[in-house]
Amino acid sequence: MKIIIIGGGIAGLTLAGFLQKQGVDFVINERNAQLPTRGNSFLMHAEGYAVIEALSGKQIADYLGEEISTFKLYRPSGEQVLESAIEPWRCMRRIDLITYLHELIKDKSKIHYNRCFSRFIYENGKVIAVEFTNGEIEYGDIFVGADGGNSQVREAIFGKTPFTAVEVKEILGNVKDPSIIKQYEGIFTKFQSDVEGLSFGFIPTHHDELVWYIQFNTQKNDIANGSTEALADFTRGLMKHFPPVVQEILSKNDFSQSYVWQTKDFDPMDSFHKDNVVLIGDAAHLALPFTSAGTTNALIDAKVLADQLEKYTNHQDSFHNLYELRINTIAEQTKLGRDLKKSFLNPKEQKEAEIPLITVQESPKNFPKVVVQYFTDPICSTCWLSQPVLRKLKLEYGDYLDIQYIMGGLLPSWENYEKGIIKKPSDAARLWNDVSKQFDMPLNGEVWLEDPCHSSFPPSIAFKAAELQSHDKALAFLRRIQEMIFLEKKNIAKWIYIEEAAEEAGLNVCKLLNDMNGQAKELFDQDLELVKQSNVYRFPTFIFSGEQQDDILIKGVHDYEEFENTLLAYIPTAQKKAIELSPAELFVKFPTMTEKEFSFLTGSSKEKGRSMLNKLFNQGLIYKYKSKNGLLWINSDIVRQEHDSSETAMLNRVSLECEFCYV
Repeated sequence: MKIIIIGGGIAGLTLAGFLQKQGVDFVINERNAQLPTRGNSFLMHAEGYAVIEALSGKQIADYLGEEISTFKLYRPSGEQVLESAIEPWRCMRRIDLITYLHELIKDKSKIHYNRCFSRFIYENGKVIAVEFTNGEIEYGDIFVGADGGNSQVREAIFGKTPFTAVEVKEILGNVKDPSIIKQYEGIFTKFQSDVEGLSFGFIPTHHDELVWYIQFNTQKNDIANGSTEALADFTRGLMKHFPPVVQEILSKNDFSQSYVWQTKDFDPMDSFHKDNVVLIGDAAHLALPFTSAGTTNALIDAKVLADQLEKYTNHQDSFHNLYELRINTIAEQTKLGRDLKKSFLNPKEQKEAEIPLITVQESPKNFPKVVVQYFTDPICSTCWLSQPVLRKLKLEYGDYLDIQYIMGGLLPSWENYEKGIIKKPSDAARLWNDVSKQFDMPLNGEVWLEDPCHSSFPPSIAFKAAELQSHDKALAFLRRIQEMIFLEKKNIAKWIYIEEAAEEAGLNVCKLLNDMNGQAKELFDQDLELVKQSNVYRFPTFIFSGEQQDDILIKGVHDYEEFENTLLAYIPTAQKKAIELSPAELFVKFPTMTEKEFSFLTGSSKEKGRSMLNKLFNQGLIYKYKSKNGLLWINSDIVRQEHDSSETAMLNRVSLECEFCYV
């Protein structure tokens, strides 16, 4: 495997360093003629420099930047309004970190300069190479966009980025002055106006150097790109009422080395990848400067991606997990940055002083994980019976689980088919009706008499195609086609029902069909090969794996405690979450539930569960679909949405025997 990294900055070099340790082939392509030194200095959270230490095996305190442990906030008058200890941060110069990361790359021939992205070259809908503006071409298997906030790679795969408006600009510079550093050692100092959007901050980056910055509201003051003298005059004018230390720093600054930064961001993306192209760092998520999260995020992205690529042979799983592990943190940081910007622009509305830093905390997404390979099939009735247990496991222990869905290929065709007692469709019909009564889960076996599936391969390939768009939407799609075949007697091997389910799950139907005829087939073949290699012959099969523990297999239907104890064998310290959702909230989490699922998740008896369901039904919050051997209860918002968009679509969703009560 060869990985092409587009961008030789912090994210790109860090990723390359980890790939080097793994023995993975890579090439770095940098648009500049030399190491990218543009940028001044920045704050890095402890979680960020832990990544560097994991990469280099050295404590960076001996090499990079200065530790910052205190934040002090003043008004321009000199009045102190806040002093607070902050979590371990370091302030360092960009060039120092870039140089440090560059030196970790052993084979410098893998770094190419003067390579500015031009376009991707495709073959059969898949990127096989990248072409640069100098005419050079690099072929590879995976392409990583690490080319910054104005990423050309992001634009190439997702189109124009809808950036937010530039409401705040920053002016940055560096000053050498040991006397000031001695007085403000280890301190992030900021002077901020309480009447207008204007501030000045400075932080030591070394024993004799500091970085300073000015933030200002572009609606009150603004400057276009101009001469060094114009920038110096503009800056001194902004700061004319600020304290003597600010004037002293500016008097010693070389404005020919200062620049204006236009701060902007964009909404969290629905995905960081498309096919075999993935984004990391600012290319994937651009942070406003109020959080000081950008560099830390770039480092974490690089390590997480490298870890996932090492963990999975299917790069789609790696990309999906990168997104799942990072998106919640990114969304929180985006919101915080915007909230801090709002407070900055409207200081009179600010209730209390705020620390302009984000706290990078370990989230549940970063807990130790147990990998669970879930071998299943869309027409597997035993997999359907396992849904209550699987849903409860996700609610209570989902933070510790990395569940991978493997399509098992249960029914290639009916030709020479013999699995257990089933040899023909009518056998499946009898089995479904029997197990429905035994396990109290609705199953309507008449589909095998009226319109039997010729194979489970089409819906399985459709699921793999859905995963190429969105893991969450793919799971919604899988649930929907299960309901279709198990309850509604629909032959889900037919495109008409695959298309219907895809639309309801919010998938791009045209892309789904194209992928079913292309990449999804390859992914399904990989699943079938994994089934063979793992010697899986019964569905569902769950293979648990983790560090310092042999794999544990669970085959078929088992009690919840079996799954719980298996997880705890890997992570004895795993903490069960209490299911605190109300019955109505459960239908937000799981828009459709059988009576068995609802009772199991709420810990209720069958009778009490049915009573609660009927109460929700009478309130118009849910409706019920009557199948031959039981009911499916559905969040009424789903039907309203379908009814609003198309009455025909709603009628396709349910049969005429459904009961629905509008609020």
